[in-house]
Amino acid sequence: MSARALSFGSVAEAYERFRPGYPPELHDLVTGYAGRPIRTALEIGAGTGKATRLFARPGTTVTATEPDAAMLAELRRHVPPGVRTVHSTFEDLRPAGSFDLVYAAAALHWTAPDGRWPRIAAMLEAGGTFASFGGPIRLADPAVDAAVQAARAPFLDTDEFPSPDGTPPEQEMQWPGTELQRCDLFTDVRQSTIARRVTVSAAGYIGHLSTISAYLLLPPPVRDQLFRAIGAVLPPTVTLVTDITAHLARRVP
Repeated sequence: MSARALSFGSVAEAYERFRPGYPPELHDLVTGYAGRPIRTALEIGAGTGKATRLFARPGTTVTATEPDAAMLAELRRHVPPGVRTVHSTFEDLRPAGSFDLVYAAAALHWTAPDGRWPRIAAMLEAGGTFASFGGPIRLADPAVDAAVQAARAPFLDTDEFPSPDGTPPEQEMQWPGTELQRCDLFTDVRQSTIARRVTVSAAGYIGHLSTISAYLLLPPPVRDQLFRAIGAVLPPTVTLVTDITAHLARRVP
């Protein structure tokens, strides 16, 4: 696993504080698609457990897996007692059984592409549901966004993660839906978006940036200089576009 994928443990508490959670509408979207009770669920790259809490409800046993020990420790402080936790990369997982739901919240792009879909299919019950969801968080005001990009430019070209399969952003179906459509192990591939807007303080926005891998890989003095430059162009509060794009698919029986 890359250094970028394992960079979050140093900011586990900030990740929990500044990253937005997931709304009940997402739970309803996934369970409605499943069309049958979800009694067991496996989460890939659970982080601090924001999505874990969404699915860990009465009647559903969630197994949350996370490769970073510090992130997993933070997760254990916030999830219900019934959640099973496993310290492991996705590639090293060897679950004892199969699951009604396998899902990843802003984490699937960190997994190795080789064998990804056969491995996920093997973890699912026949007809079981796979779900991947997340999305970039962007400034809603174009003028503020342009000012932040200009402040960031001397340090970073972009802070976003490119599409793993090179799908252009203007294409209707995005990754991982594109790969799922080409995989004969899955069917009924769907893409849905839940629109959200969140207003935070300038300090809260900087706190969010401090949990993004592109910034975490910078030397600390450079990162601090960059955050000061961005902070200098921010208004007291900013509105963020925090839309969630969900991809759903069903394992072929």
